[in-house]
Amino acid sequence: MVDSPPSLAQASTRPRARRLLGRDWREGYVFIAPMLVLLAALIAFPFGDAIRLSFTARHGPDTVFTGLANYRLLLTDPFFLDSLKNTVVFTVFSEVFKVSIGLMAALMLHHLRRWKGIATGLVLLPWVIPTVVTAVTWRSFFDPLFGGLNDIITTLHLGPLLVSLHVVQSWPAAWLADAQLAMPAVVLVNVWKGIPFFTINFLAGLKALDSQQYEAAAVDGAGVLRRFSNVTLPGLRYVIMVTTLLSTMWTFNNFDTVWLMTQGGPGNATALYTMYSYQTAIQQLQPGLGSAAAMLVLPVSAVLIFLLARHLMPGSPRTRTDGQRSGRGARTALWIIIALVVLGVAWIDLDMVVKGAVLLAVLIVLALLLGWANEQLSVFARVRARWHSLGRVPIWIGMALLLLFVLIPVFWVVVNAFKTDNQLTRGVSMLWPQPFTLGQFGQLFQQTPFGDWFRNTVVVAMVSTVVGVVVAAIAAYALSRMQFRGGRTITGTVLLTYMMPAAMLFIPLYAILSALHVINSLWALMISYPTFTLPFACWYLMGYYRGLPTELEEAAMTDGATRLQAFRLVILPMVKPALLAVGLFTLTNAWNEFLLAFVFITNNNLMTLPVGMQSMIVGDVVPWGQLSAASIVTSVPVLIAYGYAQRFLVEGLSVGAVKG
Repeated sequence: MVDSPPSLAQASTRPRARRLLGRDWREGYVFIAPMLVLLAALIAFPFGDAIRLSFTARHGPDTVFTGLANYRLLLTDPFFLDSLKNTVVFTVFSEVFKVSIGLMAALMLHHLRRWKGIATGLVLLPWVIPTVVTAVTWRSFFDPLFGGLNDIITTLHLGPLLVSLHVVQSWPAAWLADAQLAMPAVVLVNVWKGIPFFTINFLAGLKALDSQQYEAAAVDGAGVLRRFSNVTLPGLRYVIMVTTLLSTMWTFNNFDTVWLMTQGGPGNATALYTMYSYQTAIQQLQPGLGSAAAMLVLPVSAVLIFLLARHLMPGSPRTRTDGQRSGRGARTALWIIIALVVLGVAWIDLDMVVKGAVLLAVLIVLALLLGWANEQLSVFARVRARWHSLGRVPIWIGMALLLLFVLIPVFWVVVNAFKTDNQLTRGVSMLWPQPFTLGQFGQLFQQTPFGDWFRNTVVVAMVSTVVGVVVAAIAAYALSRMQFRGGRTITGTVLLTYMMPAAMLFIPLYAILSALHVINSLWALMISYPTFTLPFACWYLMGYYRGLPTELEEAAMTDGATRLQAFRLVILPMVKPALLAVGLFTLTNAWNEFLLAFVFITNNNLMTLPVGMQSMIVGDVVPWGQLSAASIVTSVPVLIAYGYAQRFLVEGLSVGAVKG
């Protein structure tokens, strides 16, 4: 049957609709509909409900409106104020050292000629290893009785030196049980975990710099320091800004790393605002006060979101070509902000600021010495060809120090997994298991439902990945390749939802999922996980789609293909690397996620790996051997996935995540 031609009314309506709604409004709205439904139901609505909850309180079985009472109470609550101070200190110190060490690592990797891929892969390890494994590894390493850190320092006879320098009060040190050492310890772990993210992005930025600028600076007689300050830093300014803002958002809203290591102790020394919100809302059954605690810090997140949107949205200062510059004003504002932050942190903890400044100065001096030595030895090597490798020695010294910092905790947890309980408790055979045994792995599967935890994690991660990648792929295509009204606004909304921390949403999400009767089931995680990965995956893929010529699908549609067919047959095959990278990100995010699984699942047999491993610690009884074995089994699938897709990930971070 042949379709009848459209009536005159229909023919006149179509051009009018296209003028009002855009050329591709039909397909565009269909493509973005699944993502909008998920974001509206599980981010926008919970966020609005969190605001509502913050003005309420539980009176027996009833929830009543209390106005600003929760906010007034929080502003006079010493525990909440301490958690805010701890959050600021934790964030500032973490970001300062992640930026500094990440930049040093990227510069060293950039100048490596041999074994660069292997060195980059090793530096990536802390990022690849699941967060629960990171916490278990360092908690074991810091343990004053069974850990290796005190033994290593004692063997090197550095304990009395640390006491004389007032780094520790006494020796041996109780790192996580000492109120003055616990915060520096968790900052160290967060820095260890975050260095790879900075290193990869800075390395991508260094590759994009014009080598002719360095050559011109060298001809003008500029030394290492001048080339770094006049060429490298200006060239990396955008990458440094975006990477630091992203990491600051994540660090400021951190929950899992610190909770798994100290649960906010000793006392309230490492309690962050996210922990206060969780403990108040879930443990003390005061969701209104817990929501108010999260809302009270919303202005900080709002500022970070605004700065990110300013740099990442199309038409940002980075993408202007009209020659407008506000560099001097921006730099002045930046220095004012930095000065205010430093003064604020010094007011909170002056002693830690002084010690942190000394450590940072030592790292900078070491980096300058290595750079100067590399410059001098490179000149010497060019004169004497037989010594051509001499110029690489300072870089390898720096890389050796970095890899030592990266690999020692990993080595420690691997060694512990193959020790007997007797070796662990008596502290014998510290650096190598004697005898070597697989008993910890057998006990792990026999004495705990680890197999169930592993299966649950696989199911949740696979479902979340499939849903997240499919929905993000079609939505990102519409937002980057189609013309329809509201597309730019929706793109900005995607960025805003990407920045929305789970710590602000888990309380109303818990209420929503309880109403759906899916709390304490894997469905709660399979529903919520894709929502929190969708914004990043969509934003990431948009960077790839924008780089493809529009003639590709236009040619296919000219030949009779529909928009969906052109997308599926022409565009998707060209973005397979990006889809692989997005799938890897979504998979590992679901594999590692702790907060939502910790709140939504209480049935021991339904727990995922991060929550299950945390449940193995009962009071002061910590089965280090089984936890080390569990850490290896938990990390292996992620390590295999990253090992296979490492080059796609590194490329994608530079194209999709940072430049997109």
